[in-house]
Amino acid sequence: MSRRIYPREVIRKMSKYWNKLINSIEPYTAGEQPKPGQRIIKLNTNENPYSPSPMCKKALEEFDISLLRLYPNTDSRMVCEAVAEVDNVSPENVFVGNGSDEVLALCWQTFFEKDINTDKAVLIPSISYSFYPVYADFYSVRAQKVPLKDDFTIDPSDYCGKDNCGISIANPNAPTSIAMSLDDIRKILNANKDSVVLIDEAYAAFAEGYTSAATLINEYKNLIVVRTLSKSYGLAGLRLGYAIGDKELIEGLKRARDSFNSYPADALAQTLATAALKDRENFERNRQKLISTRNRVTKELRAMGFTLPDSSTNFVFAKPPSGITAESLYKNLKAKGILVRYFNKPLINEYLRISIGTDEEMDEFLKAVREEI
Repeated sequence: MSRRIYPREVIRKMSKYWNKLINSIEPYTAGEQPKPGQRIIKLNTNENPYSPSPMCKKALEEFDISLLRLYPNTDSRMVCEAVAEVDNVSPENVFVGNGSDEVLALCWQTFFEKDINTDKAVLIPSISYSFYPVYADFYSVRAQKVPLKDDFTIDPSDYCGKDNCGISIANPNAPTSIAMSLDDIRKILNANKDSVVLIDEAYAAFAEGYTSAATLINEYKNLIVVRTLSKSYGLAGLRLGYAIGDKELIEGLKRARDSFNSYPADALAQTLATAALKDRENFERNRQKLISTRNRVTKELRAMGFTLPDSSTNFVFAKPPSGITAESLYKNLKAKGILVRYFNKPLINEYLRISIGTDEEMDEFLKAVREEI
């Protein structure tokens, strides 16, 4: 597999003590974090602006600290049962990991071939979650980027009739914020029954009228759906994610986990995640508040001349009006203590990804933007 040529600043970080892979790889770059004590409106990492369920606080107060002397349940059984109740599946259809990034990484290790069928590639959207190419490099899996349409949507036909060793798609997609329909996902599944199709639903809870691909797992043995509690449950600091799929796929993930780290989710994380999953009222209330704020911000940005698709996520993907570049607006907002995400990459370097905060935070953001345009 060919390697990228990296910028000079990356080359300077090479070490004689690192192996060839670590010296050559370009790691994932997370969103900028504010310095301790710095007053910042943080709209750059897609965190939920609202606190987790009050049931998490109650569970934390009632947690028996003596349990921390014991290893946690390997399969995170209580979390699997809570997910199963929410999604109407069996607990045996659920796999839990230390954040959805770990679950995604285990999926790439488990389902996407690197020693056999090396002429085949994992199909990924050309613009999508930037961890996918990192996984490809780190696990020596060939990846083929499939171009998006001019409007940033995914054409399911582009994933049909192509020889591959797997498919990995974020739906809704990031950073574009656009969701595919369940019919489009079904079309991809029908055309790729010999390959695992991974649907990453990190933002699916914020899509109005969206039906989860998890509803299809009883029809398709090759479907794995990955989710996180970081976004819709406001638990980014907890680090817990999960996959839903056929029992055969779940068993494969367990084999990979137990060859790497048999205890990925700690006992406290399992307890708090279970409490959050069971509090559907808090989940729905915060979800609706965020959707309402997102729709208002979308309307106001468009009124100022921004171009942006209808978002199905907890962020918007916005192109500033003529006269100001995305990069300059990003820098000017940062100078005012407002962080948004700018990607200096082809095709998307004219856009900003703006996480949705509270109404008060978004009012300050909108005021700052008006001063710049």
